Amino acid sequence: MSEIRILSAKDVAACLTMGEVIDAVRATYEQKATGAAEAWPMVYHAFEPGVADMDIKSGVLGGAGVFGHKTVAWFSKNPARGLPDLYGLIVVLSAETGEPVGVVDGAGITGMRTGAAGALGAHVLANPESESLLMVGAGHQALYQVAATLSLFDSIKTVRVANPHNPDRARDLAQRLPQKLADQFRIERPDVRFEAAGDLAQAVDASDIVITATMSTTPLIDADWVRFGTHFSCMGADMPGKQEIDPAIIAGGRLFADDTANCIGNGEIELGLAQGVFDADHVAGELGEVLAGKVEGRTDPDEVTVFDSAGTALLDIACAKMALDAAAEHGLGTVAAL
Repeated sequence: MSEIRILSAKDVAACLTMGEVIDAVRATYEQKATGAAEAWPMVYHAFEPGVADMDIKSGVLGGAGVFGHKTVAWFSKNPARGLPDLYGLIVVLSAETGEPVGVVDGAGITGMRTGAAGALGAHVLANPESESLLMVGAGHQALYQVAATLSLFDSIKTVRVANPHNPDRARDLAQRLPQKLADQFRIERPDVRFEAAGDLAQAVDASDIVITATMSTTPLIDADWVRFGTHFSCMGADMPGKQEIDPAIIAGGRLFADDTANCIGNGEIELGLAQGVFDADHVAGELGEVLAGKVEGRTDPDEVTVFDSAGTALLDIACAKMALDAAAEHGLGTVAAL
């Protein structure tokens, strides 16, 4: 009889640090670039378009000897029922025998790995001495993006938070960020000023790094607002129809993807491609290829760089495997017989 370990969100938080997740994300991108890891086509179904849907993302990590999938369900009417609107589960299995290894709550893993990916995109592609970060979006993902970026950039002096459709939410998050960073990630940066961005155009113009993590289906940032040398990590567009920045920004910049095929169908570049603003050849390469030394990243300090991250289950599987290993070592989680 085989056994399987099940990790709750609380278990995941006890097992992983942001630094470990950043390292895992970096290694996974490099494995994908060298052929040691492969992402498989996404399965998507809308039960009611714009109201309830699900997706399944999967892949194999040869280096870690595992494969798996993440299933995410979004039901927007759930809060009225007293339930979360989003559920996610990650299943990890042995690539040698197919035996299930574990089941992990997806919320914490998704938050940390997405934050690590956005920050890593900035670390690889932005100007190294960037001093100002603009976080567009003040939802669940914003905290992870800021935490990971501050973990990788000692040079950041100003963090601005913008939420174009709910400025009060941005002000609230900006006020609470120092304490939340200290409590959840043990990050204390008294040298950093946290503030809400009242005018998005001015905030974009004043920022070296812009990270977007929203549900937007229309561009929030105009190309005319962008100054030379800005880096964008676009993290919100992960389904067809989502879009956060003006396609002209992408057309005029140096573009990288996490998974090119997935981004073409589901990422920030999807609509710009469909509109003919640029073509698929505009993708300079994948972030993992830059990390592996196969593709050049930023080529000029004045260059605008864009990282389109539609998301890949490879990151979820890698982080879930790392959490399961740590949980087994420290006796965390629930072990059940199959």
